[in-house]
Amino acid sequence: MPRLGIYALIVFVLAVAAAVVSFAQGSWLGIVWILLAGLSSNMCWYYLKRARDGQRAAASKR
Repeated sequence: MPRLGIYALIVFVLAVAAAVVSFAQGSWLGIVWILLAGLSSNMCWYYLKRARDGQRAAASKR
């Protein structure tokens, strides 16, 4: 997995944890954390798919 994909995955996990803590404390700020988790999840999938497609293209050139 590419480095940016790993960073996005870490941000996703931390944002989900922050949302859980925020909602447990009764704060509506958790909505912002949920939105950040969604964004970072999409970024992680994008970088994972991009790396997989790059490997397939390199393999097909051989």
